[in-house]
Amino acid sequence: MRHAVIASTGLFTPPDAVSNAELVEAFNAWATLENARNAQAIASGAAEAIPMSSVEFIEKASGVKSRYVVNKSGVLDPELMRPIIPERPNEELSILAEMAVEAARQALERWGKPASRIGAVLCAASNMQRPYPAMAIEVQQALGLGGFAFDMNVACSSATFGIKTAADYVATGSCDAVLMVNPEICSGHLNFRDRDSHFIFGDVATAVIVERADEADGGWDILGARLKTQFSNNIRNNFGFLNRAAPEGRDLPDKLFVQQGRKVFKEVVPMVSEMIVEHAADLGIETERLKRLWLHQANINMNEMIGRRVLGREPTREENVVILDDYANTSSAGSIIAFHKHSEDLQSGDLGLICSFGAGYSAGTVFVRKR
Repeated sequence: MRHAVIASTGLFTPPDAVSNAELVEAFNAWATLENARNAQAIASGAAEAIPMSSVEFIEKASGVKSRYVVNKSGVLDPELMRPIIPERPNEELSILAEMAVEAARQALERWGKPASRIGAVLCAASNMQRPYPAMAIEVQQALGLGGFAFDMNVACSSATFGIKTAADYVATGSCDAVLMVNPEICSGHLNFRDRDSHFIFGDVATAVIVERADEADGGWDILGARLKTQFSNNIRNNFGFLNRAAPEGRDLPDKLFVQQGRKVFKEVVPMVSEMIVEHAADLGIETERLKRLWLHQANINMNEMIGRRVLGREPTREENVVILDDYANTSSAGSIIAFHKHSEDLQSGDLGLICSFGAGYSAGTVFVRKR
C-alpha cells in the first residue's frame, strides 16, 4: 500500500461580496411588503407578522459577516431574492464546471507538475446542477486530463469523503495523482426569505491534488482518513427530478435548504468531537499536539465547542481557523478554504486536522502532517 499526500490546493472566489447589512436591508424590505399585504390577517390574529432580521442577530447566530455569490443583484432584489444564473447551451462550459476549473488550474499551477499525471477527477459537492453527464467529466475534458472522473455527494462532508477516496486510489495503485474539486453555488438552494437561514451560505470552488508520497515534493502526509454517516432529517433539501411528477408541484419550501438548527447543533457537535478524539487515539496522536484545526465552516459556535472538546481547552483563532466570517458556509468547500488559506505558515512535522460534517448526517476526519 502506498502512502498519499495532499500535494496542492486551489481556490476560486466569486468577485461579488454581500455584507450582512445588504442582506438585512433586502430581507427587511421584502418582509415589510409582505406584512403590509397581510395586514388584515395579522391584525385579526389569523397570520403572524414576519419578524425583521438584523446584523446583530446574524452575527450572534452564526459568526457570518459577509459572503461571496455568483450573482448579487438577484439576491438583493426584494422581488426576486435568488441569484440570476442564465442557462448555458450544452456546448458551453457549465457554471459549476467553470468555477471548478478555475480552482483546479490554481492547484495545478502550485503543484508544478504535468497535468498528465492526474489519473482521476472527483467532483465532490453538495448540489450538482444536473444529474448527468457528470460535472467531473466536464471538468476533466476542460482541463485536458485523462483517466476517469465521477461525481460524489455527501453534502457538506463531500470534500473529506473525496480526499479519502483519492487517497485510497493512490494507496491501491489505481492512480499516481487525483484531482478533487468542490464547486458550490449554495446561494442557488438557499431560501433568502427565511429569516433563520437567509444569511447562512456563500458561493466558492476549491480544488485538492492528492499524490503518492514517494513522488511528492513537500505537501502534507495523510496520516489517516475516517468517514461516518448517520441518517437524519434535520438538514434536508428535497429538490430533484421527481418533483415535476408530484401533484403538489415543485415550488414548496422544502425544495430549498431547510434545517432544524438547534437539533443539528445538539446532535452533531458531540458526534464529531467524539469521532475526532477516537480517530486521533487510533492513530496514536495526542489531540493537544494538533497545531491547527481546519473544521467545516458552518457556524462559529459549533466550531468553538468542537475545538474546546478536541483540544481540552479554549483554542486560539490561529489554532481553530475561522473563514466563515468572510465566506459564510460554503458547504463542502469550507474546510478546504481554511486549509488553503491558513496552512503554509506551519513547520515540517506539525500536525493538523481537516474535518467536515453536515447533512446525512455525515462527517469526515483527515489527519495530516507537514512534510
